[in-house]
Amino acid sequence: MDETRLDKWLWSVRVFKTRPEATATCRNERVEVNGLVAKPGRDVHVGEIVTVRIGMETRTLKVVGLPRSRVSAKLLAEFMADLTPPEEYEKAKQARLEHMLARARGKGRPTKKDRREMGRLFDFE
Repeated sequence: MDETRLDKWLWSVRVFKTRPEATATCRNERVEVNGLVAKPGRDVHVGEIVTVRIGMETRTLKVVGLPRSRVSAKLLAEFMADLTPPEEYEKAKQARLEHMLARARGKGRPTKKDRREMGRLFDFE
């Protein structure tokens, strides 16, 4: 097996939970192969660099192998190499934290209970 569809490869290496989700992301031009926007039916080959934007995060993956079907998490290293810089993971983690702490407009100041919960979250005493 020398080639496989891009959407199938993204699903097989567990970047997306479902294949239709991978296909939709490709159609929305959020996936690039070697710097060029790629359609879901494009064939991927060993050695190519795939860049995927998922929310605030941009993952960079190298195609190491082509699986026949979805692989277990233990075998991912045989089929892809994660080239994503650690700063991307930190940026995504920070964005999730900020989203969690955001208050609804017009909600007012945090209550004493809210402040205590935020203190526990950040280990403030």
